[in-house]
Amino acid sequence: MKAMILAAGLGTRLKPFTDSHPKALAEVNNKPILLRNIDYLRSFGIDEIIINVHHFANQIIDFIQENKIPNILISDETDVVLETGGGLKKASYLLEDSNPFVLMNVDILTDLDLGKMILSHKENNPIATLGVSKRESSRCFLFNEKNELCGWRNKNTNEEKISQKEMNYTEFAFSGIHIIHPAIFKLMKQEGKFSMVDVYLELAKTEKIIGYDHTGSHLIDVGKPESIIKAETIFK
Repeated sequence: MKAMILAAGLGTRLKPFTDSHPKALAEVNNKPILLRNIDYLRSFGIDEIIINVHHFANQIIDFIQENKIPNILISDETDVVLETGGGLKKASYLLEDSNPFVLMNVDILTDLDLGKMILSHKENNPIATLGVSKRESSRCFLFNEKNELCGWRNKNTNEEKISQKEMNYTEFAFSGIHIIHPAIFKLMKQEGKFSMVDVYLELAKTEKIIGYDHTGSHLIDVGKPESIIKAETIFK
């Protein structure tokens, strides 16, 4: 199984560190979060990993080479950061075989049982399975009683984007971890710089996209300094 780690972002929340480094090399207990997530994926038998890069890209490439980390492929977004959707689409030629793959943000640390999430994806056979949980978040995905994606809501502004109308929705915060069938590439109409959230909300009108509830697992967005301090108490 393959995976892609999204590591191209500018990491503005981690300034001043990201004034001279990529956020992927920020450390939690003296171990870069990129390496933590490579090890996390490998612990579930994922043997080939694609990493997209942009901001201080050479530092990430040098880190991989200096540490002799095997089976890593680089997708270099040289000119502009393409966001989650654009970055994935640019790397699609590396993922277009017949098997589902994992997509995750580099600045997420979790102990989610990825093996169980993969099994759930295989059992339900959706175009994508999204890791979600019950936690505080201003933005959330909306699901029906079958855990099928129906829309998105910004709880601060009350803005909603509805793909399927239902009487009731269950709100879940998105965890930045996806399992995706490569058939999605033929369905993605967006070009250039775009978000996977927009892709999912459009495809949910006609395709099955499932939420995988991992409430109770640790999940920390380490994209800001205070979160790194918190993560150091959990991830040794």
